[in-house]
Amino acid sequence: MFSKFNQPTDLTPSQSEAEGKAAAARLIGEIYKENKNRKRPVASIEFFPPRNTQGEKTLFDYTLPKLISAKPDFFSVTYGAGGSTHDKTLEIVDEIQQDHKLTGMAHLTCISSTREEIKDFLQKASVLGIRNILALRGDPPRDQPDFVKVNNGFDYSYQLIDFIKTQGNFSIGVAGFPESHMNCKEGKHVDWNRLKNKIDHGADFVLTQLFFDNSDYFELLDYMVGTLGVTVPITPGVLPITSVEQVRRFTAFCGAKLPKALASQLDKLGDDTDAVTKFGIDFATRQCELLLSGGAPGVHLYSLNKSDAPLQILRNVGLADNSRTK
Repeated sequence: MFSKFNQPTDLTPSQSEAEGKAAAARLIGEIYKENKNRKRPVASIEFFPPRNTQGEKTLFDYTLPKLISAKPDFFSVTYGAGGSTHDKTLEIVDEIQQDHKLTGMAHLTCISSTREEIKDFLQKASVLGIRNILALRGDPPRDQPDFVKVNNGFDYSYQLIDFIKTQGNFSIGVAGFPESHMNCKEGKHVDWNRLKNKIDHGADFVLTQLFFDNSDYFELLDYMVGTLGVTVPITPGVLPITSVEQVRRFTAFCGAKLPKALASQLDKLGDDTDAVTKFGIDFATRQCELLLSGGAPGVHLYSLNKSDAPLQILRNVGLADNSRTK
């Protein structure tokens, strides 16, 4: 598994081969437009490249086939800090598109990469017919506390967007933060204006950071649409809770808050994994239902490489393929 990029990559396939792969993929920006016209929310699922052989086996033999059975509109695959998994990211997206005929999106961060490395990544993506990129600033590698920014790179995601647009016909997504990015000290409106700047530079859609209070998302949406005049879709990112310890760790890491009532309920459930998972599915289902009824263009589920919770949530809200209205 993950052998395609272990050797030097041939970036000059036949023109017909490259065009054939590109034609098979759909641009996510177009998916949002088509679904809006059909009054059908967009369903998407995110996972990360496994860190070991057993994780790879589980993902490809069990998790991915189950998630694919829901036929979401697209999958997104993350990109490790410092570009540590970029080749695996591309290979997973390629398998989704070529073997399962579903749309994939590769994450791309810029803070730890040179322009040459980013160009190489985008060239490989083009060769594979990958047409969708989530453009992110990214985080420094966690094992490098004295990290120094690379020369000839980019400081901000809007610069990355500008560069991607020079490298091919990609649909570009960006991240938004309903509670503001944790490193933005000037306040959420400053952060949201920076998001508007990313859109102005060419982003087709926004996927948000996880959150548990829907009012945070709707405040972001009202400001972006009502005050700033944004017209691109802003899709809420939803994390199904399957572990109390895990969700506390994640929220601390990304700066999202756990509402008091939710935290209290999780404390009561404690280490009862089955009870936490059932509660998490029910909570995320209600969260998605209210988001969709309030005008969200779809939902983006953070799977954490698990299949059961995302699959059940999509079924509960009528977004799994066999539960959608045709």
